[in-house]
Amino acid sequence: MKQFFLAIVLIVLISGCSGGNAKELFETAKFEELQNNKAHATELYEEVIRKYPKSDYALKAQERLDAMSRP
Repeated sequence: MKQFFLAIVLIVLISGCSGGNAKELFETAKFEELQNNKAHATELYEEVIRKYPKSDYALKAQERLDAMSRP
């Protein structure tokens, strides 16, 4: 039930963001990471860095990428 609820929340976030912003992309990446979807989380973190390189979220995204790459 919890996963179903989280999936609904994700769908709402994605459908309502139409292109998104740094915070929304970062939060979605965190959600994907928590759901153990590391490949998609990585793509989203990289997108945050690419689209919003000067934002605080770019720094946070890089930190998450670094943490995910550690064994």
